[in-house]
Amino acid sequence: MKPLIVLLSASERKYGSSSQLLHIAAEGVRDAQGEFEIVHLSDHTIKSCIGCASDEEKFCKYPCLIQDDDFNMIASKLIQAQGFVIATPVYWYAPNGTLKHFIDRLTSLENMIDHAGKSLLEGKVAGFIAAGLDSGVMMAISYLIVALNSMGVHIVPWSMAYTHSQDPTEDLQAIMDAYNVGILVTKTARIFMNSEPVGYEPNVDVGRLKRKAEQIKREFEVQRKLRINSFEFSQ
Repeated sequence: MKPLIVLLSASERKYGSSSQLLHIAAEGVRDAQGEFEIVHLSDHTIKSCIGCASDEEKFCKYPCLIQDDDFNMIASKLIQAQGFVIATPVYWYAPNGTLKHFIDRLTSLENMIDHAGKSLLEGKVAGFIAAGLDSGVMMAISYLIVALNSMGVHIVPWSMAYTHSQDPTEDLQAIMDAYNVGILVTKTARIFMNSEPVGYEPNVDVGRLKRKAEQIKREFEVQRKLRINSFEFSQ
């Protein structure tokens, strides 16, 4: 079975720099013997998150409560896939608004840990592409890494590519990096397909861990007092 990688483009400009690099990543997926589907968020309606989890956690689950847009359909593609690559233009040092709405709505998949025992993104593999100026590319990618890792997604080493150029064909480093994003996400996804699931363990003996934490605190308090005494002795 070949890994399925969703290539998610956030740009309103399908011909823009981030979209061009995403197609280079597709070459990497293909050469790594994976399958891919390109999804343009600009072809779909993604409404903003309504924050139902802040009212009661039980309301935040997949499928999302918002039913009159395309989020649940696109999210189902991520659930079925083994990995994904997200490409975004940089708008004021961050991903664009459409992608931000989409990431916020992915909370419905992550929150399934409270309903089904695991995040529906757990075990997926992700890579990232950004196009923009200055430090904005790294700020946008860093945001995506932190958000998705917090949802249970594996972040692959060297899984980012970025360009400051409006013509990425002139940015050979970005082309090479984007190609490797596709390869590395695909190869890592294949490894996880054939291995024991690795994820967050919610069913733990919290009482035992709390007692252990209190024991550690007492032991460290002894060390702290000995250190303070050494300061007083040296005066």
